[in-house]
Amino acid sequence: MDVEPENYWEQMERLERLIRASELKAGIIFSFHSLVIGVFFDRMEVLSETFHNSSIFTILVVLWLFIVFVSIFFALQCFIPKMELKFDKNVFFFKDAVNNFGDVHQYSKKLMNTVADREELFDQLGQQIYIESKIVDTKFKSVKKAMKFMAYSFIFVILIMVLWLLQLKDIL
Repeated sequence: MDVEPENYWEQMERLERLIRASELKAGIIFSFHSLVIGVFFDRMEVLSETFHNSSIFTILVVLWLFIVFVSIFFALQCFIPKMELKFDKNVFFFKDAVNNFGDVHQYSKKLMNTVADREELFDQLGQQIYIESKIVDTKFKSVKKAMKFMAYSFIFVILIMVLWLLQLKDIL
């Protein structure tokens, strides 16, 4: 079976698109929470009487903020996944390219030798695909957790709004 390196490159491009998609989702989650928190604090004066009249309201708001911050934490983790990965030196790993193959000319020569040897080329490309797959998996796990906590925050927003409206009804 004769495999072409283009298949590997296409897989890496696909993984790069998935990385960008996960980061876009995390960014949207972060932006949404920022907007909602901003609106909440902008309306703090309107809500101050409800805070004073209802300890349940205060507890719900504190729990809501906690859940929002947990969601934001996971969204931010998408941008900075913590992964301890120890692998062989690889001409396609950006850190290795800069730090492990000498100067630019030595790196270029190593890259040419790697590309000329099909077995080494496929091995190095396969390692790169594996690493990027782990990155994608880690990022999407973080996004999934952020989305789960964002959904929980909606429940608290609804409870807070209902309680606030009930308090307004009693005031009027």
